[in-house]
Amino acid sequence: MILNQLLRKYLSVSRLQSVLILLGILAAAFAIGGVVVAALGASPMEALSELFNGAFGNKHAIANTLVKACPLLFVALGICVSFRAGVFNIGGEGQLVTGALAAAAVAFAIPGWPTWLVLVLSLAAGTMAGAIWAGIAGWLKVRFNVSEILSTIMLNYIATLGMVYLLSGPMNDPAHALSGRFMPETARLAIELPRLAPTRLHLGVAIAVVLAVLVYVFLWRTTIGYRIRVVGKSLRASEAAGINPRRYMILAMVLSGALIGFGGAIELIGVQHRLITEGSAVYFTGSAGFNGIVVALFGQLHPLGAIPASLLFGALLTGGARIQRALQVPSALIGAITGLIALLVVGTDYVRRRRARQRADTELLRTPPPNCVSQGEGEER
Repeated sequence: MILNQLLRKYLSVSRLQSVLILLGILAAAFAIGGVVVAALGASPMEALSELFNGAFGNKHAIANTLVKACPLLFVALGICVSFRAGVFNIGGEGQLVTGALAAAAVAFAIPGWPTWLVLVLSLAAGTMAGAIWAGIAGWLKVRFNVSEILSTIMLNYIATLGMVYLLSGPMNDPAHALSGRFMPETARLAIELPRLAPTRLHLGVAIAVVLAVLVYVFLWRTTIGYRIRVVGKSLRASEAAGINPRRYMILAMVLSGALIGFGGAIELIGVQHRLITEGSAVYFTGSAGFNGIVVALFGQLHPLGAIPASLLFGALLTGGARIQRALQVPSALIGAITGLIALLVVGTDYVRRRRARQRADTELLRTPPPNCVSQGEGEER
């Protein structure tokens, strides 16, 4: 009891301290990236300038940054829900794919229906598909104690291979063979989200921000959200409080998959308008299923923190393409910086927790047991 109180005392940091730590991590990652850029024969300051101009240089660049940030935010929100429950959803790629496949299947199945109804049903289908796909991993975790990390990664492969099969056969564009295109793809969807012409900015970006606020309210202002967080903090404490941890672990995975599947449907309808694969999911997802995990970690697994974090990583992705064109620096450098940020975030948190544990143990050794204090007081009296 005393040890837990001391750990909470030393682990608690102010918001300003958290922001300063994250800024330090970001500065360290960019400094290392600058060294790599210099080693490649380019100017680090010029690369930083091109990065900023590519991400925020004009209205089209800003719109592209927001569009890139959109799927990252959806994935990060799903990760926030599942990680807060103590279950690690690494299946964002598969859930994005299943959400998009379900949305496309519904859109192609009812072409003559009103556009708004097709749009709503497609988004609903994508949400349900993502929820089911993640729910499978949650059920395996609770029922058979299968590691959700392994099961979600395996489900990523199944979803990707399923997409390759569907796009090569049942969902293949009939005009595909006649056009001479070799990559499997669907026909273009007849529906799309409203967008701000002439840019690519679409309504899904605003929906993602609103959902971030709603997820925050859900996790921190509702009974169900509180129980999810309690389960993630301690299984024993949740059971002692009468909470069924298995139920809320599955619920967290289902909600996580629903958010990510919805994001996949938004990405399809709002940006790409057709599914294309070269044998993997990257052509559609852009690795958002994995990058979204980094975004969630950088945002401290907080839905509102995920908003600026997704904007930052969206800017990195958009600006990275500009750096490659202008300075001939491989855009893979941005992926390396992203991975470095994830490593520093996790490593910093680990060091902070270890130091807090050491300080708590030291203070606990210096604190006399309560019974010894009471006995001493009795003898003096």
